[in-house]
Amino acid sequence: MKFMTSDEIREAYLSFFEKKGHKRLPSASLIPDDPQLMFTVAGMVPFKPIFWGKVDPVYPRVTTCQKCVRTNDIENVGRTPRHHTFFEMLGNFSFGDYFKQEAIEWAWEFVTKVLEMPEEKLWVSVYEYDDEAYEIWRKLGVPERKIVRMSKEDNFWGPAGPTGPCGPCSEIFYDTGVEVPVPEGQEPTPANTDGRYIEIWNLVFTEFYQDEEGNLHPLPRKNIDTGAGLERISAMMQGVYWNFDTDLFKPIIESIENVLKVSYKSDKVKDVSIRVIADHVRSVTFMIADGVLPSNEGRGYVLRRVLRRALRHGVLLGAKEPFLYKIVDSVVQKMGKIYPEIVEKQGFVENIVKGEELKFINNLSRGLEIVQKIVSISGKISAEDAFKLYDTYGFPIDILRDIATENGYELDEKGFEKYLEEQRERSRKAQGEIEFAQKTGYENLGIETVFVGYDTLVSESSVLKIRVNGEFVEKAEGNNLECELILDITPFYAEKGGQVADTGVIKSQDGLFTVEYVYSPVEGIIVHRGKLNGKISVNEKVQSQVDEIKRKSTMRNHTATHILHSTLRKVLGSHVRQAGSLVEPTRLRFDFTHYQALTKDEITKIENIVNEVILKAIPVVTEIKSYDEAVKEGAMALFEEKYGDFVRVVKVSDFSEELCGGTHVKNTGEIGLFKIVSESAVSAGVRRIEAITGLNSLEYLRTDEELFEKLKLLLEAPKSEIVEKIQKILEEKKNLEKEIQEIKRKLINPEEIAKKVKEYNNIKYVVSVLEDVEPDILKDLIDNISDRIKGIVLLISKMSDKIIVTVKVPKELTQDYNAGNIAKLVSKVLGGGGGGSPTFAQAGGKLIEKIDEATELFEKIIRKEVQ
Repeated sequence: MKFMTSDEIREAYLSFFEKKGHKRLPSASLIPDDPQLMFTVAGMVPFKPIFWGKVDPVYPRVTTCQKCVRTNDIENVGRTPRHHTFFEMLGNFSFGDYFKQEAIEWAWEFVTKVLEMPEEKLWVSVYEYDDEAYEIWRKLGVPERKIVRMSKEDNFWGPAGPTGPCGPCSEIFYDTGVEVPVPEGQEPTPANTDGRYIEIWNLVFTEFYQDEEGNLHPLPRKNIDTGAGLERISAMMQGVYWNFDTDLFKPIIESIENVLKVSYKSDKVKDVSIRVIADHVRSVTFMIADGVLPSNEGRGYVLRRVLRRALRHGVLLGAKEPFLYKIVDSVVQKMGKIYPEIVEKQGFVENIVKGEELKFINNLSRGLEIVQKIVSISGKISAEDAFKLYDTYGFPIDILRDIATENGYELDEKGFEKYLEEQRERSRKAQGEIEFAQKTGYENLGIETVFVGYDTLVSESSVLKIRVNGEFVEKAEGNNLECELILDITPFYAEKGGQVADTGVIKSQDGLFTVEYVYSPVEGIIVHRGKLNGKISVNEKVQSQVDEIKRKSTMRNHTATHILHSTLRKVLGSHVRQAGSLVEPTRLRFDFTHYQALTKDEITKIENIVNEVILKAIPVVTEIKSYDEAVKEGAMALFEEKYGDFVRVVKVSDFSEELCGGTHVKNTGEIGLFKIVSESAVSAGVRRIEAITGLNSLEYLRTDEELFEKLKLLLEAPKSEIVEKIQKILEEKKNLEKEIQEIKRKLINPEEIAKKVKEYNNIKYVVSVLEDVEPDILKDLIDNISDRIKGIVLLISKMSDKIIVTVKVPKELTQDYNAGNIAKLVSKVLGGGGGGSPTFAQAGGKLIEKIDEATELFEKIIRKEVQ
């Protein structure tokens, strides 16, 4: 059998099926357009809507090499020959075109003619009742004894849920010849052995629809879904049993050897760690390149888990500092030609990985030491120990689980979860979190509110419910009476999706209700909370009026948020994802995934693009569509959000398209000037932009203009010369401060301070409290005094906003006295901290009233009354 590299196999596969009339498509992102899936886990995932019959195919035949991530068997990675978190799935797909005959014939042709695998090494399996597939294989010349019928459990792909498309499958196995146990008296086959026959090809014949009762119905359009693992085929074509010994992993393992100074295949335990790192660095590289960033939830949590697991194995191999980011290059060098996105994002990936390593590796090393101490004493990891490691060192329970499994230790995970929940409860109470009961009081009322606020800010409505002090009443009367109203029709927007609630008034015949807050406690009901002056009754006709100025300002900010989101992805990259937002009348706040602070040039570019879109006065179109149609068209959906079958799509031409239930302007020109007022960090990997629009931007500019006018008057300079004038004043100030310090230096007489010298057990020492003496003068002064008295000196300088402590100990006295320790103890009394070497130290403080106490402590330290 000929030798083929992984690149040759990949290209041969795609070219083969191109010649069979398939459209070659690039790999889809690891982030699927499907809220039900966290990652792309198989080659068919991008085509799921087609398989489900929800979308018509553009091409009836398609072939791909799809990058995939699965972590359900992560604990086996590195320990078995073929478990991976990242892998490539070769696929050919038919959408209502060819079916079993062609799929089987072409699979056999590729394996035996293109790859030239010996037929005697190949076995196939079919679903036990699939006589059609059996006959096709038999007619191709596969011996009947090598066509193994298998049960539904092994060879039938069920629907993704209780109902849906499904069908039998047929697999091709390669016989490695490895000696494995075989049932006595039986010939070894893929059905009765484990580890000898490697599945390299799986053909799924999607020909049935399973109903709610489990009955199968023939599909009008039958499909083919092929999955062929590149890693497994590469191993067979390169004559190795372990996927890790193929050319897909060799350069990565060599990089690990070089970076960590280890040798592969020299130690079985270390080999596991090397393989884990080799696998995980591929996952990490591709996940980050596709826009996943480390976090504590969703995809970000999976990434962080994989990354930290790799770090833990690096520490087991002796790593004392960040190393994984250095190995990313080997992944890029090996796979960058096929996946150019990892070349483009290499620097980005390395920055993210290194940042995570810097945060975690020290705590990991310390945590591993503590784990070893714990298990050496008790032989297990208790819930209390697990929680302490998690809470104090950020030590993930996943890694503890790995350690426990590897070494046979008992780990109390249930107890750990209990401690974790208790901590969450304490946190909720500490933050004053309002505990909402599951029941709101608005369930099962049999009423509904129709929202008309997309089209109007005024409406005539009927009062359906009035609630005062938690009780429903037929009428209400009072002055500033707090109550809640439900109307049959309302123009008031209820707070949702980051957009704040509308405010305004509701007028009855004899009363005025001021709307302060609007919310939706249950689906279909909108509640108006506020204060009543006068009377109002159930069934009474009322006039609702939304505060127009506030609503229009909010709409400007909301549409601007959509444009900003799209602009950030264009300027910074496709890794940018919304991580939170707040839209209110006075400003917009947008949180997004990004690994570093924005530069001044980036902020300018973002502002320019957003304002260009605004100036074009592009119509803002809203449409109701099916979720699948909207996502297919490219509408941005948030993974964490829950969407129904039909969604509202907000579109700004071809620039921005998002699923959104908020209120928006009619065209972008209504937004006015867009101005970013701040950019900051929210957490690791998440940045925040705050911006203003419309009249708020005008007010911002006016405030700046007023400031400039004041500066012009104060500095007696035109606007163009203000900066130069301030620089000149600051330079003069700096020079004057130097002169003042020099005068202070001359005024302080070290001889006078030295005269205050005291003595204890032949140890001379002196302490002095000074006013406004800078650290550099203190250092020169303390050296002078110490030389004069040949002893220990403490100088304390009272500044306007702080205290500076300086300590000097002659070298010959450092066996008994340490300047760093003295400074630390004295500054602690003064409400500060610091330290230094045994001979010289500086520290700080802020409690001027404690200076006498600090000098007394110094005396006690000299007299050995305090250690």
